[in-house]
Amino acid sequence: MSYSVGQTAGFAGITVRTLHHYDEIGLLCPSARSRAGHRRYDDADLDRLQQILFYRELGFPLDEVAVLLDDPDADPQEHLRRQHRLLTARIERLQKMAAAVEHAMEARKMGINLTPEEKFELFGAKNPEAYAEEAERRWGGTETYAETQRRTAGYTKEDWRRIQAEVADWSARFAALMEEGEPASGERAMDMAEEHRRHISTWFYECTFEIHRGIGETYVTDERFREFYDSIRPGAAEFLRDAIAANTARHG
Repeated sequence: MSYSVGQTAGFAGITVRTLHHYDEIGLLCPSARSRAGHRRYDDADLDRLQQILFYRELGFPLDEVAVLLDDPDADPQEHLRRQHRLLTARIERLQKMAAAVEHAMEARKMGINLTPEEKFELFGAKNPEAYAEEAERRWGGTETYAETQRRTAGYTKEDWRRIQAEVADWSARFAALMEEGEPASGERAMDMAEEHRRHISTWFYECTFEIHRGIGETYVTDERFREFYDSIRPGAAEFLRDAIAANTARHG
């Protein structure tokens, strides 16, 4: 099976002109030509093109790519292992950069003027109530978000430290409750769900029982919330969702 230059360019998401250039500099010469002299690429050519594009994505100049690929002692599997290491390292760097941007966005949204070190210190562990805008969008109406903005605008760094300490204390007790085998519909689990609701009402916005039930559902369906609660203890997101539902029914 062989492919035209147009087909090959389409597979790789590059231009025909790029393939012509690779041929001209000897980086990727097609294995065959049609009777009319047109370039034809076989599967081995496509494999080499894939390697070229991997290295290009990693920032290697074309002359270095040629040296790497034409090394007679190089193992094709080693190319993939090297690229995997380099790509993994790049992903880690980009994730750290994305986290830094997210932290800055959260701090600015909350109106806190902190140094970069303080931003990381305060927001390194996700506080799910920081996503009040999501709760507002789904259940609370515009007044909920406006209320959160009004309250948090005047919070000091110490206020945020206190919030974080309360969340940490509640999380430790909640994990211990699960460890003891308390059912989600148990009295103690419902009490902790009620404490959770009051924490939101105290610091962010008036969280009614029905809003709280809706929030509990997102703790399972929204990956941001699930990640936070399951980091407390595996299965905590679903357990809290069920405890919130039981507490809502208790007060219904």
